[in-house]
Amino acid sequence: MLPRQLILAFDTSAAHCAVALFLDGKCLEERAEPMIKGQAERLFPMCEEVLENASIKWPNLDALAVCVGPGNFTGVRVAVSAARGLALSLKKPAIGISKLEAMGLGSQGKSTVVMDARRNRVYMQNFQDGKATDTPVLVELENVKKSITAIMTADDINWELFLNSYTPKITLPSAIATLAINKMGKHNPRPAPLYLQEPNADLPKEQPVVIL
Repeated sequence: MLPRQLILAFDTSAAHCAVALFLDGKCLEERAEPMIKGQAERLFPMCEEVLENASIKWPNLDALAVCVGPGNFTGVRVAVSAARGLALSLKKPAIGISKLEAMGLGSQGKSTVVMDARRNRVYMQNFQDGKATDTPVLVELENVKKSITAIMTADDINWELFLNSYTPKITLPSAIATLAINKMGKHNPRPAPLYLQEPNADLPKEQPVVIL
């Protein structure tokens, strides 16, 4: 008999805050709220609401799962930092999951996850029957074959460029939880942001005061 698997997954890599709670491979609850900002303030309350609805306390969790990107620089950091902090305080494993792998989960045949990376570039990763066949890359949009079977979110600005495109088969928080469940019991490095390009966060306009 497999050991009990109670896992909390969350994601703030884009303009949303999403949480899923899984018990033994089945989703107990999933939530996703669109938001451009405020994920850092909303993430913990949303997690607590999901746990409370299932009458589960934080220490009852067996593992945490978090989307490590690629995605919004600040959003990825919010979720990864939360996962690390919870893992440390709860003494539970935290498992990082690539957003591209989560998007490709459940797909059939040969396909490519495509995700807008701004500045006329996209993130790409190839899949065969839902399993990655290579590592993710950052590609200039003009160099991408538009004839590929592309897996994309419905609101991706590049959706119309591809002849064959469809949305992920599994919702993002559920896919993150599912992939993490498959990694439980194995050696997993501490979650770290998956950055395929340099962060473009603006530097402070004012320099700090020099203390003599």
